[in-house]
Amino acid sequence: MSEASEPYDVLIIGGGPAGLSAALNLGRSLVRVLVVDADRPRNAATLNSHGFLTRDGVPPHELRRLAREELAAYPNVEVRTRVRVASLSKTDAGFIAGIGRREATEQVTARTVLLATGLRETLPEVPNLRGFYGMSLFSCAACDAWELRGRRLALIGESADLPDRARLIARWTESLTVFTNGAEVISTTEEAELAAASVSVLRHPISELVGDRGRLEAVRLTDGTEVAVDGGFVRPLWETELSFLDGIHPALDRVGNLRTDRSGRTDVPGLYAAGDAAAPGPQQLIVAAGAGARVAAVIVHDTIGVATAH
Repeated sequence: MSEASEPYDVLIIGGGPAGLSAALNLGRSLVRVLVVDADRPRNAATLNSHGFLTRDGVPPHELRRLAREELAAYPNVEVRTRVRVASLSKTDAGFIAGIGRREATEQVTARTVLLATGLRETLPEVPNLRGFYGMSLFSCAACDAWELRGRRLALIGESADLPDRARLIARWTESLTVFTNGAEVISTTEEAELAAASVSVLRHPISELVGDRGRLEAVRLTDGTEVAVDGGFVRPLWETELSFLDGIHPALDRVGNLRTDRSGRTDVPGLYAAGDAAAPGPQQLIVAAGAGARVAAVIVHDTIGVATAH
């Protein structure tokens, strides 16, 4: 395994909006940065992203391409794609990361590390769901509900927060059906409350999603019921991927996200987090980008011993 001789000031793990925004702001502060990106974003199935000022509707891959193109203007910022961090360990001088395509083939050192790894997503066990995900079934109401407003919508999920998600999505439609796929996650009291808001709840497992070329047309249940819809939302489960942290045990919150202070510092000196990895669930792209910029400023000020303004 080869080893780089000169340590980077900051190693950024993850090349989504949080990581790339942090890299841009660190680069402009004359910080020597390495971005390592496995190039497997959670929103890869999404055709268009929304809510990003001046980039509303841009495909997520195009947003990343534009960001990398901008970073190329900074000789102190290096971006490596389709490479992952296989291991990360703490030393007295900072951190050592083993990186490579499948396994660690190179070691790099850094004084500071920013975790911008995002989240790993697990969808409900529904046949052929992925054939519609990102095209007519989405996970983010704030991102995609505008395009589905006024239509007959489905909400598919197996998590305890499904009633709250239903109340949110009902803002954009008067025809919402919640499908629990056989999971007992909605009480009879919650079902009655949803019914009072004209939201239906169906509890049987889903046997099939009906549609063509990514366009959802109906949800078919194992009892033979078929409900016509024009699209909708799914509630995935998310978890932070931190298996590469060798002997580093940053504090986590109750749902497994990295616990940070308001400035993105973890309880491990020199280790920071931004974006979805430090949030209670996925953020809009513009929010994650803002978090990356904020943490970049904190890293610069911490390095030179100047307090940041809150």
